[in-house]
Amino acid sequence: MPRAFDFAGLLAQKKQNNLYRSRKTLQSKQDVLQTVNGKQVLAFCSNDYLGLASHPSLETAFTQAAKQYGLGSGSSHLVNGHHQLHENLENELAQFFGYEACLTYSTGYMANLGVLDAICDKNTTLYQDKLNHASLIDGALLSRAKLKRYPHNEYEKLENWLSVDDGQAMIATDAVFSMDGDLADLTKLSSLAKQHNSLLMIDDAHGVGVLGENGRGTANHFDLSSQDVPIMMGTLGKAFGCSGAFVLASQEIIDYLINFSRTYIYTTAVPPALAFAASKSLELVIQADEQRAHLRKLIVLFKKSAQELGLVLWPSDTAIQPIMIGDSEKAMNISKLLLENGILLTAIREPTVPKNTARLRVTLSASHTEQDVLKLIEMLQGLIKAGLL
Repeated sequence: MPRAFDFAGLLAQKKQNNLYRSRKTLQSKQDVLQTVNGKQVLAFCSNDYLGLASHPSLETAFTQAAKQYGLGSGSSHLVNGHHQLHENLENELAQFFGYEACLTYSTGYMANLGVLDAICDKNTTLYQDKLNHASLIDGALLSRAKLKRYPHNEYEKLENWLSVDDGQAMIATDAVFSMDGDLADLTKLSSLAKQHNSLLMIDDAHGVGVLGENGRGTANHFDLSSQDVPIMMGTLGKAFGCSGAFVLASQEIIDYLINFSRTYIYTTAVPPALAFAASKSLELVIQADEQRAHLRKLIVLFKKSAQELGLVLWPSDTAIQPIMIGDSEKAMNISKLLLENGILLTAIREPTVPKNTARLRVTLSASHTEQDVLKLIEMLQGLIKAGLL
């Protein structure tokens, strides 16, 4: 007789190990000042890096497009859901990032699954960084490729593996690692991929809009072109302040994905009005040099102030600044104390990060002020004095 599912037991185990997850309810716009569970808080856990999520121009663009074209897209892109507004957005993104073509997806998760499942199969060896986002790992598993994960940002083992690989090979990596904030060495990875005839894909969800010239992303930050990074995934729900994702590649690869990527073929297209808002967001991102400069100043201020307190930070120069705690229970308790004092800062625990590396993941936004950052530092200092951090 089949054994019953033990949902209650597994949830109890999660709670016992301080790994249980529950949701907080946002009751206001996405901004640095939020109302969460009925309480106003100063948030340091959003990926709205340029503060565009509540920008009036995006709200106006979405409303105007919804009035003219409706809200729902009706069907998948390949039935009759592909709107001129989707087409316009794809062309604009391809031109801005310097690629031949672009394909939009509903989310970054679906984009990564769709690309890897379409391109890789059981005859492919897929090389990934140990700290890649879950969507890249899940895409590899879905594709049935032979997955080999090299130690984080250590490329000697990858090079050794590639040197003896005589089959079809692909390298996939985060460009900005979402929980650590550091960068992959895309120059080194591009060189290895070319040397060993491997296909390189980067997930630049946390780089587009923030890094590079006018926000062109991490590849541009390293002065790399579409020839150096053949496939690039970016999201519209972080620095762009909207929702959705896109994949940039050659026209041939994009045509291939249209025909073979199941997460593109078999899902309803995002609302055309949302695509129009994303086009407006691209205009704002291009013009956001002042916001990017302000964000860089906040990063420097936070790092300097946190290090003066003796906090252990990960080696990151991006808007993602993890404060290392180690123990999951301790991280959760600190997060709870901060929330009680008006600071929303989420504790990140396994399996999102490796065991015993629980952290407070500080994410900074151009909407934060220096006073906001100093308020967080003051709260952390108080916890240190109380022996709680």
